[in-house]
Amino acid sequence: MNMLLRWAGALSLLMLFFAGPASAQSPASALSAGSDHVLVHKSPTCGCCVQWVEHLRASGFTVEVRDEANVTPTKRRLGVPPAMASCHTAEVGGYFVEGHVPAADIRRLLTQRPAVRGLAVPGMPAGSPGMELPDGRVTPYTVHQIDGEGTVSDFVQHGQ
Repeated sequence: MNMLLRWAGALSLLMLFFAGPASAQSPASALSAGSDHVLVHKSPTCGCCVQWVEHLRASGFTVEVRDEANVTPTKRRLGVPPAMASCHTAEVGGYFVEGHVPAADIRRLLTQRPAVRGLAVPGMPAGSPGMELPDGRVTPYTVHQIDGEGTVSDFVQHGQ
């Protein structure tokens, strides 16, 4: 039994050595990097946010929802530029996801792991997930990526 405890202790030390201290992680990165767990911060009365959450669930994500009267402090904490704001903010795998970002783009983010803070679709583009139109039309929109300095660039375009 002592030998087993020593092996467990050694394994724990190796894991700390290679993973780094947990205290160095941001709250968002505490959700494991390859995780399908998404934490969504949204207004309790927003219907399109509920539809976006359902889009994520239908795409295989496990979604935890936090209804908040004011999501702005969360956006600030995560570094979402005000010009990129939308109606809800999510955290997944150490990144923020702002607005109606398609699940496939979130999967790409988690697979490629670019050195960015997160993705954003500002506003509420018609035809984006959660904002679907009855005729299936999609207004062209861009999913932006935001780096650590707050610089915004294109991640992918939809509806072109």
